[in-house]
Amino acid sequence: MPATHQVAVYYFAQYHRDPLNDTLHHPGWTEWELVEAARPRFPGHQQPHVPLWGYEDEADPAVFARKIDAAADHGIDCFIYDWFWYQGGPFLHRALEEGYMQAPNRDRLRFALMWANQDWWDLYPAALDRDYEVLLSGTVTRTTFDAACDYVIAHYFNHPGYWQLEGCPYFSIYELSHLVNDLGGVEATRAALDGFRAKVRAAGFPDLHLNAVLWGLQTLPEDPSAVSGPALAAALGMQSVTTYSWCHHMDLTPFPTIEYAQAAGQMRRFWQKTAAEYGIPYHPNVSMGWDASSRTDPASPFVAGHYPYFPVLVNNSPEAFAASLQDAKEFLATRPASDRIAVINAWNEWTESSYLEPDTVHGMAYLEAIKRVFGAG
Repeated sequence: MPATHQVAVYYFAQYHRDPLNDTLHHPGWTEWELVEAARPRFPGHQQPHVPLWGYEDEADPAVFARKIDAAADHGIDCFIYDWFWYQGGPFLHRALEEGYMQAPNRDRLRFALMWANQDWWDLYPAALDRDYEVLLSGTVTRTTFDAACDYVIAHYFNHPGYWQLEGCPYFSIYELSHLVNDLGGVEATRAALDGFRAKVRAAGFPDLHLNAVLWGLQTLPEDPSAVSGPALAAALGMQSVTTYSWCHHMDLTPFPTIEYAQAAGQMRRFWQKTAAEYGIPYHPNVSMGWDASSRTDPASPFVAGHYPYFPVLVNNSPEAFAASLQDAKEFLATRPASDRIAVINAWNEWTESSYLEPDTVHGMAYLEAIKRVFGAG
């Protein structure tokens, strides 16, 4: 693209009806139910968050057209969809395939995939005093991995709106270590990824751009060829790395609140450290906010514990968000033009209170912050 920077925003498609959710919960269930039911968990806590546009069905092309216009009008280049593959097929894909792909203005915004290959836990809501049940397993074999790759190439990569870096489709993996464990080690995983690349080249592209989310690059002590995240990324041929959410890398104390500016300072240092360690492009992440309390069970006390009983980011004003965006822009200024990509969490993580969509408190202010910082290129 001719712009000086590219801005990609994660999209969590849990706000439309899906047959698996009908089975796991009840017919018509979406996470809007948790958003609506959220309540303050401590004095001064801002809950619930109320969408200005209402509790919309994101699989409706007319609904999605408004999202596309709002994103494109405010300097966003791409939605990176959290993409799920369970039981041999896609999950929560109707927002992309029926919403975005059928929207009349879809050519205004690119899209890409971040394969969220984790187990799907029973967090809707999550009780503090019980272990979470795995509702859907994210485990794959080489056969099911190849089937997912075939689906992605056939349904998405050849779409004119798919995001490419230097002609190569961008594909991100959330839990790379999970994939390595599933496929039986680094060598077998490299062979599977090389097979994916070969399929992409056979489809007419110069190559595949593989991105790794740092959350999924944990050390694998049992494998001497992957003793660190950088070693694993290199062994598997990743071309870039990034972050999904600040909460994965910041100090989650004190409880129940952390100042947004404090977290932003930690992440600035993290960007520099990561870029130096990995030796491949790091796309800095700016999180709009963080508050997963709407996924907690109202009957459980709100105390520090396992996810989603995490502290809440506070004072994440549009102005503070803009300051962090400016930090990301300055970080990217030292990078080659082709690597100047910022990623944002998120367009619509409403149940983690990290959303750019307008709400009844701030309206379009967070989107306007992106336009001020990145809209001019």
